[in-house]
Amino acid sequence: MTTSRIEMNPKVMMGKPVIRGTRIPVELILRKLGEGATEADLLDAYPRLTKADIHAAIGYAADTVAHEETVLVGAPSRKRSKR
Repeated sequence: MTTSRIEMNPKVMMGKPVIRGTRIPVELILRKLGEGATEADLLDAYPRLTKADIHAAIGYAADTVAHEETVLVGAPSRKRSKR
C-alpha cells in the first residue's frame, strides 16, 4: 500500500507528509522530479530514500489530487460599453 510509506506526524516537519522514518517531505520529492531530477538523482542526494519511496510519494500525490474537492467559479462578467 502506497500510504504505508508516507506518514504525517505533527512532530515531524510540522505534520507535512514525509517518507516514513525520515524527514524527507513528499513535496520535496515531487518538486525535484518536476524540476527534472531523475530517480537516480534523488537516490544519490538522499541515501535513505528508495525507489519504492519515490513511487509512494507520486502515488500519494495522485491520490490526494484525485480526492480533493474542486469548486469552479465563473469568470467575472465584463461590463459592456455602450457605443
